[in-house]
Formats: sequence, C-alpha cells, structure tokens
Amino acid sequence: MNETWLAELREFIAIPSVSADPAHQEDLRRAGEWVRDYVKRLGGEAELVPYGERDLVIGDIPASTNGAGAPTVLVYGHFDVQPPAPLELWESPPFELEERDGWLYARGIADDKGQLYTLLKAAELLRARGELPVNVRVACDGEEEIGGHSIVDFILEDERGADACIIFDGGMTRPEQPEFGLATRGLVAIRVQVRTGERDLHSGYYGGAGLNAIHALMKGLSALTARNGLLPDELRVGRQPLSELEVQSLKHLPSGHQLLLEAGVSPLDPKAEEDFYDRTWAEPSLDVNGIYGGKPDFINTTLVVEARARFTIRLAPGQDPDAIYASAERLFRRALPDGAELEIERENSAPPGVFSADLPAIQLGMDAFQRALGTRPILVRVGGTLPIYPALAEKGIPTIGTGFALRESNVHSPNERLRVQDIDRAVAAATELYRSLAALG
Repeated sequence: MNETWLAELREFIAIPSVSADPAHQEDLRRAGEWVRDYVKRLGGEAELVPYGERDLVIGDIPASTNGAGAPTVLVYGHFDVQPPAPLELWESPPFELEERDGWLYARGIADDKGQLYTLLKAAELLRARGELPVNVRVACDGEEEIGGHSIVDFILEDERGADACIIFDGGMTRPEQPEFGLATRGLVAIRVQVRTGERDLHSGYYGGAGLNAIHALMKGLSALTARNGLLPDELRVGRQPLSELEVQSLKHLPSGHQLLLEAGVSPLDPKAEEDFYDRTWAEPSLDVNGIYGGKPDFINTTLVVEARARFTIRLAPGQDPDAIYASAERLFRRALPDGAELEIERENSAPPGVFSADLPAIQLGMDAFQRALGTRPILVRVGGTLPIYPALAEKGIPTIGTGFALRESNVHSPNERLRVQDIDRAVAAATELYRSLAALG
C-alpha cells in the first residue's frame, strides 16, 4: 500500500463518525461529504441526499467508454462506525490510523470505512487509465451501525436499479480463503410485558397463592426456546436446508468446536459443535436479550406483578417474518397461566435475503476473485441480518457480498484492525470485479 493511499485512509478514519452518539452528528455529515468529494475527484458526480433522518451519499462514476451501453454496478458501504469505548483498552487512539506489525489499527478500518475505500480506489485506478468498463453507482449510508433503514427504503423505491451490486462489509473465516455470502438470516425483535396484579405484594402473605409475573414470563419464554438445539416446529416453518454447494464449503471452514472454543462460550447442547453451521446458517434461533422484573439489586421478599423481556428470533432463509411473529405470539400466549395479562409488540423485523449461486454475476465474481487472489471463493451463508440483502434481492440486483476482515480484526471492539496486505488485496479484487462484471452488458 503506497503512501497516498495511507494518507487518504488516515484522513477518512480521522472523522469520528459515530452514528450512535448525538454529539457526533456533524462528524457523520463530514464523513458523508468525504465520500461525496472522493467520488467527484475521480471524475464522478455525487451528492448528499437527505433521506429519513440522515443523509445518503448517492453518486455515479461513468464508464470510461460507451457509458450508455455499459452495465451498472452498484457499490454499497457505510461511513458510520461503532463507538470506540472503552477507550482505555485501545493501544493507540481509535481515530488515528496506526500501522503495527503488518496491521492497520483504527475504528472503522475493517467496518466499514477501510473496505469501502478499496472499492472506490479500484474504480479510481481503472478510470485514471481509461479502463473502467462499467458504470459505478455509489450508494452509501451513515446509519448501518444503528440499524437504520434509509438505504433499504432508497433501494426499494429507486427505479434505476443496477445489473449487480458489490458490498465489501464482511470478512473471511480463514485469512486466505475468500467467502461470498449467498444468504443472510432475517430477524424479528419482540418486546413482552406480563402483569398478574395491581401492585407488588408481600410474599409472606401471598406467596404460594398469588401469581408471580416473573414466573409467568419464564413460562412464556420457555415455550419458545430451543429443545435439543432446535426451536419448536412452529418457529421452523419455511426454512431452507443448505445446498450441496454450501455443504461443500464447510470443508474449508473451522469446526464448530474451534469457533465456540475461540469465542469462549459453552455449547448449547452436545450436538451444538457438530451442527454449528446448520444451526447458524439454515435454522432459526432465539435469544432472550434482556429480562426485567422486581428489584434484583436488593435483598427483598416480594411477589412481583410486572415483568418485561426482549427477545430476538433470527429467521432462516425461506422464513417469513409475519408468520414467525404470529407463531411466536401464539406459543407465548398459550404457555401463560390463567390470570396473566400480556402485552406483546414486534419492535422491528427484516426478512432473510437469498441469492442463487447460479446467477451470472456471482459466477463472474468468483472468477474475478480467483484471478486477483489465486483462490476461488467458497459460498456461505451469513448468520447475521443485513436488511439491504433482501431489498437487493427483491429488486432483482444480484449481490456479491464479501470482505477482508478476519475474526481477529476486533470488529466492534477496541483495537479494530485490518491487515495491511488486505488493502492491496481488496483493491486488486475490486478491480477484477469491475472488469468481470462488464460481461453483464
């Protein structure tokens, strides 16, 4: 990586564009302006477009020749970052790019400023040589880290579309084995509140006779949680099993035992290690994210009459958020004891996103990565939820979702980092992607 690239990255990284912190809203705008101005410098047009509560960066970089007849490739990335706290755990200031032992350290270097930069840099290099064979359309947001939907709404409403999309906002499980994400899991987030009386009571007078709201809440949650590693059948309806191609990819990935061991978490049950990828890729999962009731910080003897919880269900590819929410509500209500009053609310949701491995754009992308990096990508699913995936799928825009962050890149943690060599590798891969995708025209 040459000094010019390093200086540009350092300038971009230095903007503390923390979307979750109201004090950094102006910084968020400055980061959007940086992306806008970069696109303009390399010969494109771009602007900040107010959309929802924040700005999107929307731009176009025309192909070097025959722009009207060249295919259009949409490039997505986000310029917001996670809060850097706790600051005392950083070995260098989070918004000062530092190179140490072959790694670049800074907040946003892996997620996602550094990776977005490589897509823009590849377009710049090709255009400077008069060799950019596709029209590059840039659409970036500053609210990915807080679950914003502006970019999703924009894509769904946009009539121009694209012939393909490239997203560098992810990583590789193993350093030299690229991965293309063909599918993401969806999400349903639910809040529940259970009431069993008008006011908390003395457990000496009423315990054993009155209905405790925490106990009722526990029964409702227990009806939804996994048995032998799998959710109730009503919450598994519609899931799509792994394809043979995806099963073959497992040969190139670490074992479930290794991944759980590295994460420092206990297996859910005896088969969790063996079934790790099936459960995180092709099955729904449910996690209780928080419970509140009574006065847990104090010694007390109270019969509690109000309890609350939040839980999320990750939806497997093929599942419908509306149907799964309805099943979850039905199971929860059925498990509550008589006399318990329930308030239940779906706070947000997103469908799974799925792309076929047979799409020409995916195959061209795999060829491009093999030429650039010497290794053909494997096809995987993403256990997390990316609302932009189903939006792109709905619009018929085949998407190459990949990235160069590693599991040791400390994404969302102190000392976030990306290997220096992976900036060069990402630019090389993006360059070949643009060249390859010209065949879609």
